Amino acid sequence: MQALLDVILPVFIVIGAGYLASWRKLLTDNAIDGLMGFTQTIAVPCLLFRAMWQLDLGEYFRFDLLFSFYAGAITCFFVALLGARFLFKRDWEDSVVIGFCGLFSNSLLIGLPITEQAYGEDALNGNYAIIAMHSPLCYAIGITAMEIARARGTELRRLPLTITRSLFRTPMVIGISIGIVFNLLNVELPSPVVDALGLITRTALPAALFALGGILFRYRPEGDLRTILFVCALSLGLHPLITYTLGTAFALPTDAFRSAVVTASVAPGVNAYVFANLYGRAKRVAASSVLLATGMCIVTTWAWLHLLP
Repeated sequence: MQALLDVILPVFIVIGAGYLASWRKLLTDNAIDGLMGFTQTIAVPCLLFRAMWQLDLGEYFRFDLLFSFYAGAITCFFVALLGARFLFKRDWEDSVVIGFCGLFSNSLLIGLPITEQAYGEDALNGNYAIIAMHSPLCYAIGITAMEIARARGTELRRLPLTITRSLFRTPMVIGISIGIVFNLLNVELPSPVVDALGLITRTALPAALFALGGILFRYRPEGDLRTILFVCALSLGLHPLITYTLGTAFALPTDAFRSAVVTASVAPGVNAYVFANLYGRAKRVAASSVLLATGMCIVTTWAWLHLLP
């Protein structure tokens, strides 16, 4: 119970405050969108840039860590995609979106702050290694699957260019890429620039969590309940189970093991809805899965924390 009070509840109180502000019209939808835009376009990319710039790439980009997390994520993508197609009789385009919901954990806005609350800022290197690959890999999988589903067997010559353009228009991918380049080239920045970067990055997570609450207010669950619960079960149950099992088999170091399992145990990210909205498919399932699983992971993540060393 103490873990719930000390670690998880502060994160969800901030989300709840944003939800309440949107519900009671204390902030307009435009204000919430502006706040989320600031975090997604400026603050979070700056946070990821600094993390990649300062990360020991050789030590923390471990195959066993990344395989433990992404084997679970990719498995959930295919289980969700095939389940949507053959259990729930959705067309292939809808099924890809539902698969993406199973693939894309909220590694940044929920996984990162919960890990920080539970184990401290020094335990976040494994989270950053996962996050560095998260958007590029997940969007590459999702876009590839969707373009194949939409192509209906026609020419896919332009697929690599479509994927590359989509990835490198994403501010978070840009921030990660520049940070890795600065790291590899051992670039130093003047102290005032570093201090200014610190001011911006300290706003990233609390502002993003607050904005997430405001956005989730708009997406109340409705219809497609069996499909939504199916996605929640994969995201909150199957993914962390696979990651926990593989991490144990690989004998991951404690910090890396914690980062992988906590990140795997959280709800689908808002990017699941962004992806659905991009293609105009399964938007209700995506939005409702994000909202319902975000609420449910208060309990499920608490349970996983109790299993971790």
